[in-house]
Amino acid sequence: MLGLQATRAHAQVMVGSTRLDVVSDGSLTLPGSFIFDPMPKNELLPILARYGQSPDTLTPPCNVTLMRQGDRTILFDVGSGPGFSPNTGVILNSLDALGVAPEDITDVVFTHAHPDHLWGLLDDFDDPLFANASYMIGKAEWEYWMNPNTVDDIGEARASFAVGARRRLEMIEDQISFFNDGDEIIGGVAARATFGHTPGHMAFEVRDGSEAVMILGDSIGNDHIAFARPQWHSGSDQDPETAAATRVSLMDQLTLEKTRVIGFHLTGNGVGHVEKGTDGYTFVNEG
Repeated sequence: MLGLQATRAHAQVMVGSTRLDVVSDGSLTLPGSFIFDPMPKNELLPILARYGQSPDTLTPPCNVTLMRQGDRTILFDVGSGPGFSPNTGVILNSLDALGVAPEDITDVVFTHAHPDHLWGLLDDFDDPLFANASYMIGKAEWEYWMNPNTVDDIGEARASFAVGARRRLEMIEDQISFFNDGDEIIGGVAARATFGHTPGHMAFEVRDGSEAVMILGDSIGNDHIAFARPQWHSGSDQDPETAAATRVSLMDQLTLEKTRVIGFHLTGNGVGHVEKGTDGYTFVNEG
């Protein structure tokens, strides 16, 4: 049975016997220009007004997915830790509310290596916070962030992302394994290449028979303009053209298959589904 239970602390989705809890790592505060700069302003502003979204400031939630399957307790991304943004870094409190301690995590799976998804990896002493976990990341994503040229190629605005990612990934180099598009990384969990936001970004389909949930990461990065105009280039994406093509493909698939989604930066708890209308797509929040 595919069900949803929402509380103030989290949302819970069941896919067969697999339990997915969506827990908060807080929220970001970003300038609107971070996403909106490449977009045509005369078309953008009416759409944002329709969604009640300010063009000047974005405050997206950070929704981390916790999966429990048999004797495995799996995190998809680890949040940003306390040092990245003032309103983030609360994942440990959110896990504690579910009775989950850092040492209970058996596996960590990364969608990508941006700060709000990776920098929560280390504790206050720069040791891996999830001490008993094994780690998994897409092979292309690992190769990109571990490449010594990335810090120079990524651009000045994101150079700190490259430095921070490589330092943290080096800390778990002996405990990490890699996967590619289509690989079943855990029973019933398939990796889906959703490149563009980063060069090796991955989403994950959790499936039991006809029931499925797609953990999106940042492949669909907000609940307004990414749905209304998925084909537009976004300033948040490292490869805007590829990311736009990824969004368009995902929207079509998710609408056709009526797949429920969990989005890291989608409104509320990030749980919902996609509907196609007469003017783009819409995220229908179920959390």
